[in-house]
Amino acid sequence: MSTFTILLGGDLIRTPRLDRQVEGSRVIAADAGIGHARLLGLVPELWVGDFDSVPANLPDDLASVPRRTFPAEKDQTDGELAIAAALERGATSLVLAGAFGGKRADHAFLHLALALRLAEAGTDVLLTSGAQEGVPLLHGTAGFDYADGTLFSVLGFSELAGLTVTGAKWPLNNVKVAFGSSLTISNEVKGHLEIALDHGRAMLLAHPYPFPES
Repeated sequence: MSTFTILLGGDLIRTPRLDRQVEGSRVIAADAGIGHARLLGLVPELWVGDFDSVPANLPDDLASVPRRTFPAEKDQTDGELAIAAALERGATSLVLAGAFGGKRADHAFLHLALALRLAEAGTDVLLTSGAQEGVPLLHGTAGFDYADGTLFSVLGFSELAGLTVTGAKWPLNNVKVAFGSSLTISNEVKGHLEIALDHGRAMLLAHPYPFPES
């Protein structure tokens, strides 16, 4: 498996869990995401974007990262272009670091939807802010290693059928969830979390670390 970490422009904190997730991966930065390289102690092999939001005072090792430059007026975001570059280089697993928050809610939503599309095409995808993680839920059963008390939600991107959640404070057994329902919001891990889905598109959002108070 070839894992690439894509550095995106959303909020990010460094945690031991995130360090483990990116350890040994290849790294591509999307425009302002290069700023997270300093935070994580990483040097990308490629920097992609229109470079309209480059952080100031980059150290020499980051300022000299090879660039792939695109015009500001284009049909893809810098993040999607960085993901495409990783797939071109053989990525089979992606860690999208900085995929949430930041100034652009539309970009955050795009990352969620794009992660689902990539997962359906066979690429493993993890979205993370360090504090919050997103994992696409495909048909079948998946297990997760979150500690007891971890807050999580299942976000449906369509109507869901045959949703079963075990290892949770509020388990579910083969339920149908209407699109837009809040039934699957704000659950807690209790034991070994497993989620099974028969039909539909969904995303697990979990909070393994509290985000620092602003």
